[in-house]
Amino acid sequence: MTIRLVTVSTLFPSASMPSHGVFVETRLRYLIADEDVTSVVLAPVPWFPSTHHRFGTWANQAAAPRRETRFGIDVRHPRYLAIPRFGQALTPHTLYGALKAALTQLIAEGYQPDAIDAHYLYPDGVAAAWLARDFSLPLVLTARGSDITHWPDFRRPRALIAQAINHADALVTVSDALRHGLIALGTMPAKITTLRNGVNTDLFTPTDRTAARTALGYLRPYCLSVGHLIERKGHDRVIEAFARLATTRLAGFDLIIVGDGPEREKLTRLAVARGIAGRVHLAGALPQPALPLYYSGADALILASSREGWANVLLEAMACGTPVIASPAPGNDEVVRSPEAGLIAADFTPEAIASALETLLINPPPRAATRAYAEAHGWRDISAGQRDIFERVINQRRPFRAKELVRSG
Repeated sequence: MTIRLVTVSTLFPSASMPSHGVFVETRLRYLIADEDVTSVVLAPVPWFPSTHHRFGTWANQAAAPRRETRFGIDVRHPRYLAIPRFGQALTPHTLYGALKAALTQLIAEGYQPDAIDAHYLYPDGVAAAWLARDFSLPLVLTARGSDITHWPDFRRPRALIAQAINHADALVTVSDALRHGLIALGTMPAKITTLRNGVNTDLFTPTDRTAARTALGYLRPYCLSVGHLIERKGHDRVIEAFARLATTRLAGFDLIIVGDGPEREKLTRLAVARGIAGRVHLAGALPQPALPLYYSGADALILASSREGWANVLLEAMACGTPVIASPAPGNDEVVRSPEAGLIAADFTPEAIASALETLLINPPPRAATRAYAEAHGWRDISAGQRDIFERVINQRRPFRAKELVRSG
């Protein structure tokens, strides 16, 4: 039986933002490739009046096409109103309105989904729950990180998240840490399945370290920090850690930071203030196909974030043969579980990160062992687990939908 889904998420790539939410797209691509499943994606973007580059992310989102095909998947980008400062309260409602119109049009075209596959609990999951209610569709919600670790700290979002997870037929988390967070919000444990993200070992594959550095134009050994340039990613702590290693045997290492965002100027100033500006290189945002060379050339990847769901960059680096240093944020210890993978820092502080990095670089694991660790984290079992969930919730709902049709007839 072919399962027909409608996938709902504001975290999804577009032609104008090809790396945005790529982890949602990747999981869906493997599900469709591995199982008898199809999906149409509704990936709303905020309405904005200009696509001029000076408006940054807002303009990039506004430049997304209304409809596109990505890897054979029909992706639609309806517009919704997002108002700065007031979005916390209003966005679930404006998002719901855009999604309802888009789903109505999709069904009018002849596509009848069997279930809604929604990612990120707030505001996406809240709007998806209202959508599932209106269209009498089963709903599977996937929690991915700050929708559990951040948004429930606010009264109104917490109340709406509680309603959404209560309405959902099943819930998926990408780590056990997030599973425990859902249980703390009042979710029945039997309703939750943990399906960790896998890694594309065909894309993320090792290149000789010296050859990779040469191709990138870097002559000195370097470590890598990858992620949006925002406070919670902790790039500032990585720079501080490098400053503490300036007088050690690791003084010959540079730091490359891949990503873009509002903290760029702050990070540049910090490197200058710590006297290591010549050793810190901000490479900007890069598309996924460019990352394997950066991972391969690095002696270590450092992830100093204050919170995570399941950090894909960790497995990506390992798949390229590069061990990692990760902060003790919940979930990271589920990715880094052996010396071949790397180390978990004892604390979030620059001192703890510097200490872990020094330990790792003095006695690194064999690259082949790090690669083998990543290879054990494939997608096939994850795809099979998803299909099992969708089959179950669809079959559970069918008797009720049949009764509704009898009553309406």
